[in-house]
Amino acid sequence: MLDPIAEMLTRIRNAQSAGKKSVTFGASKLKMAVASILEREGFVESVAKENDGKFDMIRIGLKYYTVSNTKKLPAIKGIRRISKEGQRIYVGKKEVHGVKNGYGIGIISTSKGVMTDNESRKAGLGGEYICEVW
Repeated sequence: MLDPIAEMLTRIRNAQSAGKKSVTFGASKLKMAVASILEREGFVESVAKENDGKFDMIRIGLKYYTVSNTKKLPAIKGIRRISKEGQRIYVGKKEVHGVKNGYGIGIISTSKGVMTDNESRKAGLGGEYICEVW
């Protein structure tokens, strides 16, 4: 496991495409901060920290929109890692841009903590551009 954030995003993406109700992965402060932002912005139903005896785990309840009695669409249409282990991407306060014309969010790790692109723009902060969700 080289990039734990990329693994987390891939697990969420795969669980949503498979129609799962929840997904579980190993916990860290950064993963918990990203998951909390996803919950606050309405992309997932719930976020809970659990302990399976040896390790702390994060369980995310996935959110779906009901189209008909048999069809449900995932709330997360796409999720993409921007800053990777091999190539970190940093943005200044003037370079923070919107995602999908405001239909998505960017998650940025700033000196004041992990926040969305809108919060970062309002606070006048830049930082490492972690991922985009729409």
